[in-house]
Amino acid sequence: MRAFAYTTDQGQPRIGLEYDKRRYDFTRVWQIFKEIRNSPRTPDYFFIQMMIETGNFSREVFTEVMEEVKNFRGLDDLVIRHDINWDVPIQRPTKILCLGRNYAAHAAEFGGNVPEEPMFFAKLSSALLANEGSIRLPADIGRVDHEIELTVIIGQQASRVKKSEAMQMVAGYSIANDVSARALQKKAKEKGHPWTLCKGMDTFLPIGPYVIPADAVADPHNLNMELTVNNETKQKSTTANMVFQIAELITYISRYITLFPGDIICTGTPEGVSPLNPGDIVQAKIDGLGVLRNRVVER
Repeated sequence: MRAFAYTTDQGQPRIGLEYDKRRYDFTRVWQIFKEIRNSPRTPDYFFIQMMIETGNFSREVFTEVMEEVKNFRGLDDLVIRHDINWDVPIQRPTKILCLGRNYAAHAAEFGGNVPEEPMFFAKLSSALLANEGSIRLPADIGRVDHEIELTVIIGQQASRVKKSEAMQMVAGYSIANDVSARALQKKAKEKGHPWTLCKGMDTFLPIGPYVIPADAVADPHNLNMELTVNNETKQKSTTANMVFQIAELITYISRYITLFPGDIICTGTPEGVSPLNPGDIVQAKIDGLGVLRNRVVER
């Protein structure tokens, strides 16, 4: 069961759902469900984040809705039979926080040490890019790298969360590619400057194609991950190699920064990062979460 965002040919936003090996227009399924239940005050859902904000983004809710509509009038006419116009699955996060050096081997490949506490930085919402979108490299930017990451989508407001309760704050999981202007980052480090520019450029955070409800992922710390460039494997690891696990990250961050539904945490990348060039096809895969695919072009 995998949710995704897409637009119709007329540009209307929709929530899609892969269910029983078929893709459905879940926005329409939900509208029919509302009619069956006679609940006109229940909001329509056109964005995944709306479901998250109202506490309805879960495998349990998806299953209940799909099965009730299926039993009442069938689902065949709600199947998506055309190519998907993919959209960014999370449209309006209040913040995007990314972990640095959260895989020991990646820290080592750039001569860095594993931090004693989680080390994170922010990316900008304007960096978000949908599946099949183009990563645009500004001319003369120097080396730009790929970084596959398991992404956590926050489901509840979280402030000073206990570690024992932290996983309850998670709505779902996705895949991200933390595209990084490495040459600019190196200069920033040498000058003691922040990483905002080298990490936050437009299109530098592809995410998707799906968001998987948290209750549909048995163990987010035991997922194989692989990134290829032009079908050549560059990064291959497992989320079991995280230095700081998800509960630790949420606890640490929420001690200082309140997290809100729809906020994004990218949990760090393993070793094997390498340069991207115009014309490259980048594919990031994590067990059960799909394949995030993007082309690299020159801006």
